[in-house]
Amino acid sequence: MKYVIGADIGTGSVKAVAMSQEDKSMQVCQRHYSFDTPRPGWFEQDPEQIWDAFKIVIKNMVTQTGLPPSGIGLSSAMHSLIAVDKSGRPLAPMITWADNRSAEVARTLRASEKGNELYHATGTPLHAMSPLCKLIWIREHDNGLLNRAHKFISIKEYIWYHLFKEFKIDHSIASCTGLFNIHRRRWEPDALALAGITEQALSEPVPTGYTRTYQPSNGDPQLSFLPAIPFVIGASDGCLANPGSGAHEHGSVAITIGTSGAVRVTSNQALPDRETMPFSYILDEKTFICGGPINNGGLALQWWLKNINPPGTADNDYNVIFQQIENIDAGSNGLIFIPYITGERAPVWDSESCGLFFGARLQHGQAHFSRAVLEGICYAIKDVLDTVGKNMPPFTPIYVSGGMVRSEAWMQMLADITGNKLVLVPTEDASAAGAAMMAMGIAGINVKYPLYDPEDVKMIEPDKKKSAVYAGNFSIYKALYPVLKDTMHRLYRMNS
Repeated sequence: MKYVIGADIGTGSVKAVAMSQEDKSMQVCQRHYSFDTPRPGWFEQDPEQIWDAFKIVIKNMVTQTGLPPSGIGLSSAMHSLIAVDKSGRPLAPMITWADNRSAEVARTLRASEKGNELYHATGTPLHAMSPLCKLIWIREHDNGLLNRAHKFISIKEYIWYHLFKEFKIDHSIASCTGLFNIHRRRWEPDALALAGITEQALSEPVPTGYTRTYQPSNGDPQLSFLPAIPFVIGASDGCLANPGSGAHEHGSVAITIGTSGAVRVTSNQALPDRETMPFSYILDEKTFICGGPINNGGLALQWWLKNINPPGTADNDYNVIFQQIENIDAGSNGLIFIPYITGERAPVWDSESCGLFFGARLQHGQAHFSRAVLEGICYAIKDVLDTVGKNMPPFTPIYVSGGMVRSEAWMQMLADITGNKLVLVPTEDASAAGAAMMAMGIAGINVKYPLYDPEDVKMIEPDKKKSAVYAGNFSIYKALYPVLKDTMHRLYRMNS
């Protein structure tokens, strides 16, 4: 039986799925790794540890299936940055998307006309997550590293170099750097000038279907079990999550809720908006994935469980929350939570914002606060959904994937707050599945939608009465941040 592997190189783990036409999700393998925070707001990782995890996951997958794959497709997290020498060796730890050291750079750039021009050219929001802002920070604070580096690459480029000894970057990962012109499909000169580099310091951009055949005799000894098979360079995890969850047609929407979250619309064109800065990233030669990420998805719930809920509650014991809120009405009796506990990306793009409970009264108990936390995360998702929906027809249905899909109570809340019908996608990992789909085409395996058994799909319809209650609360939610923005910034700077 022919099968392919889709490997997703994430922030916390490498995860791979085996997929064939007969059995679309045969096996799943995963290998976790850690990150370091040497200073407040800094998030770094060891790229060699991630490369080792990648090799282990591929080996375990082949061991589990009992036969080698017909091809491997790659997905990876966005916005990582590694300075390497001519041999591809790291000169410093990898800076991840979550790193906030370049927040001041992003804020200054966002307020400038040049920043606006670059946003429209590159499709990348002006935020500390972007490699453009990271490189400007390095130019200003670590010019020695800027001069020593042969290339600045992402984690997928690092792994691709280890496989094929060439510096290549797919158009999808390039399109989320802030350095790549998404309309001309080449590095943007004005962005390079701001970063203080030339295009020689970056990898060669290639389409997302770019393929190389792996040669075991010239490769890593730990991958010697692989035959000569094609590797497809693939795209970013966010872009691949859309086809991987079934949102492959123009105008279809996917929501992913894990530690963070994102709303992504499949579009045949970029969808820029200066005020709210939705991203426009490349999936393939004809398709953009547009939308916005939020920082505080399951992370906000974990924070609540760990720090506020009764002592002895496990960090991931979500059932405690859902039992608490069973008898609390929609809207938490007027209690509203702004979930910006780690700052926020879309649609406010403010690293100095903070979390907030608003409307607390004597009638509110712990269960009200628990429900408000869940509702606040859903409000944040709706906020992004409304932003990217300005220039699109109404979204219905919305495909939802990620770890939180297992909670039907939370998904019902999301349907009620957005007012949209939801399709809960039963895939182990939508991004890895999307990468596998690309590899299937190269391996000559027909890809048929959906990627999962329709009988396994759960549909959730919004409750109109609850949607009306939430609409009122959401209007207040939307009004709070603009009024409190300056106060949030003062508080942040007083305590940093």
